[in-house]
Amino acid sequence: MILALDRLKPSDKFNIIWFNQMSKKLFFDSQLATDTQIQHAKQFVSSLNANGGTEMLPALKRALGTKADPNFLRQLVFITDGNVSNERDLFSYIDNNLGEDRLFTVGIGSAPNSFFMKKAAKAGRGSF
Repeated sequence: MILALDRLKPSDKFNIIWFNQMSKKLFFDSQLATDTQIQHAKQFVSSLNANGGTEMLPALKRALGTKADPNFLRQLVFITDGNVSNERDLFSYIDNNLGEDRLFTVGIGSAPNSFFMKKAAKAGRGSF
């Protein structure tokens, strides 16, 4: 995540949504990638602790529930172990709500659900 933050350009906008059995956004709305915002995000990421469940649907709803800036192509990057049990609900939500946005998935951990990750990224016109 730190590497991704380091690669943002000042003209990019970003936000971080943390999730396990609940989800929270770092910023209310996506922010320009200023040095100050990136530093704040790095501190936030460094404080995260991976534990709890993998409740992706609320996080996905939180990500897609904000109005996209029409001047930007919104790209969602889900970094997860992908250990989900409600795949159908997630695929349905992606199909019905993604619009022009793109969804990319990154599997981490010892056994990410590659079926889910690949299919979600394909549905999101992204990559796994």
